[in-house]
Amino acid sequence: MALAQSKITAQGQISVPTAVRRKLGVGQGSVIEWAADGEQIVVRRAGRYPSTDVHQSLFATSPSPRSLNELTDGLRLAIKKRHARR
Repeated sequence: MALAQSKITAQGQISVPTAVRRKLGVGQGSVIEWAADGEQIVVRRAGRYPSTDVHQSLFATSPSPRSLNELTDGLRLAIKKRHARR
């Protein structure tokens, strides 16, 4: 059974019903992802940083143990690179 319905505007926009926003825990400014799952499309709340990005930032160069400061600096550098203005 459907949780809610939306209507698509001429510009291809939709409104996310209140019940769906509450269930996803999203509000104004939140980002949602659309994913194909076989014959269905899944809508989910986007994470700020996918776990693959965090793992790559932490373990890209070597698997040797690192200090907390090194980990923090690595994350900051990766985030700056990802969100740098082009």
